[in-house]
Amino acid sequence: MAKAARENFPVAPGFLPAAWRDDLMAVYGFARLVDDAGDGDLADPAATAALLGAPAHGGDETAFRLGLLDALERDLDRAFEAALPAALPGAVGAEPPRHPLLGALVPLIGRHAVTPEPFRRLIQANRVDQTTTRYPTFDSLVGYCTLSADPVGRLVLALADVATPERIELSDAVCTALQVIEHLQDVAEDFARGRVYLPAEDLARFGVTEADLAAPTAGGGVRELIAFEAARARTLLDHGAPLVGTVRGRLRLLLAGFTAGGYAALAAIEAAGYDVLAQQPKPDKRRLAMKAAAIFAKGR
Repeated sequence: MAKAARENFPVAPGFLPAAWRDDLMAVYGFARLVDDAGDGDLADPAATAALLGAPAHGGDETAFRLGLLDALERDLDRAFEAALPAALPGAVGAEPPRHPLLGALVPLIGRHAVTPEPFRRLIQANRVDQTTTRYPTFDSLVGYCTLSADPVGRLVLALADVATPERIELSDAVCTALQVIEHLQDVAEDFARGRVYLPAEDLARFGVTEADLAAPTAGGGVRELIAFEAARARTLLDHGAPLVGTVRGRLRLLLAGFTAGGYAALAAIEAAGYDVLAQQPKPDKRRLAMKAAAIFAKGR
């Protein structure tokens, strides 16, 4: 959960009511747990597997991670089953979730019109990561973002009880943009993990090889490629930003913060001369705050 402070945008800022912050952190905790299970970043994977009833590590890392993800999905089912009796006085309680971060979902499931689908998509994104490390086209990358990023925005709208088809469409654009931007920031880190989220057709277009991504600094072709993908992400962000103007109050400020985080990260990438290999470009907190204020005022 401490990783929330390192995100490009505030996960659960202090201006929100305590109950709302708790719900947002519960969603973040679930997403972080699933990502760490899929990436092999759990502090104690063996203990987590034992807690969830997943198979022990048998020497095949991919099979072990897939087993963890399957076990997390079963624990998600327990969370939804436990939430229903919780909302019905006198009903017999179902088996509670085994992992505490899944247990934290039970109260919000009982209070809000959330469904298992967005949570399942986040798990499926990590299953995809076990077998897919390259994306041939930008459209295929966007398809991955519908699993890895868009569900988070949909959950935020559901927790605020303001989800509509129009808002969901705008939210998906913002979330996909934020995911693409994060991939641009993490090119070197992802490559070290054996993953490339830059579309293969775009690498070919700019004459970039995977060997170029292993260099300590970005050459001209890599910089041009990153600038091209950054422009695509900005277009998506511009399309989705009017979502902010469709809501009011603290939710408007929260969404302005999310959106501003994307713009501030793009500014950091540009300020680095699109060299995302020498160091990971991070948004300036002052610039982020100013951009959030501007988006809040304009509604986009």
